[in-house]
Amino acid sequence: EQDLHAETRYIPPVVVASSRLTGWDQKIAIIGAGPAGLSAAYYLATRGYKPTVFEKSARPGGMMTYGIPSFKLEKTVIDAEIQVLRELGVEIRCGVEVGKDVTIPQLREQGYLAFYVAIGCQGGRLPGVDGQDAKGVRTAVDFLAEYTDQTAGAAPAMGRTVVVGGGNVAIDAARVAARTQAPEVTMLCLESAEEMPASDEEVAEAREDGVDIRCGWGPEEVLANEAGEVRGIVLKRCTRVFDDDGRFAPEYDEGDLVTIECDQVVFAIGQSIEWGKLLEGSAVELGRGQGAVADPQTYQTAEPDIFV
Repeated sequence: EQDLHAETRYIPPVVVASSRLTGWDQKIAIIGAGPAGLSAAYYLATRGYKPTVFEKSARPGGMMTYGIPSFKLEKTVIDAEIQVLRELGVEIRCGVEVGKDVTIPQLREQGYLAFYVAIGCQGGRLPGVDGQDAKGVRTAVDFLAEYTDQTAGAAPAMGRTVVVGGGNVAIDAARVAARTQAPEVTMLCLESAEEMPASDEEVAEAREDGVDIRCGWGPEEVLANEAGEVRGIVLKRCTRVFDDDGRFAPEYDEGDLVTIECDQVVFAIGQSIEWGKLLEGSAVELGRGQGAVADPQTYQTAEPDIFV
């Protein structure tokens, strides 16, 4: 509570460089102002460096700002924490997409000697079913970001909503819909109630908000009207989610189908990395899930000045 107020905010002490030592004036670029990038900036700043954080969104915070609803984490708390970084000497440049507005080679020319890439998984995933391009279909990442952007003004119009997914992100999307007066909110997941990845506390809070949670169903098809707008979703019974080795390999009873009428569908079935042109021309290699390959101890990539 005291950290929310400038006059009582705790600012950690900064290591003061000895006049005999050099290096504290080295320019370091952090790409992404989410939890990972801001954490790197914090620890660098307390050690005497003054890193620059580049963030493509209008506000810093990453998923803390654009993914977690205000009723779980108030934006004033995030802003107060980030203000501590600014007072430590961290410069945060929002609205700058590295790879588009400025490139890593251009930043090198400006004297930056090291780059910490912390862009997170900003993209949502779609299931690859018929009708998923209908108007009113969104990923949870986009849905939550739109809600955050519009909470300062008019909240997005909410119709009958179906959220597909069983994790905490799906819970967040369902609770946002319920708290913005969607007449019906149904959350569907492949897993049984015991297997759901969402925490028991989150599930209980969603039910308190009026979310109808149904387990053991997966998407078969999104239905659209003649105008291309969502009018419903067809689901198929999931008989098994994991194989004998514990790997994700869902199996379905294709003959057991159910249709739910709705006005919008939100898919919360995973996220993806959106690299854009950030690594264009670099030696950085991508591995599983398009994640950058890096040394497990130093986080250094095949490009010596790029860390992830």
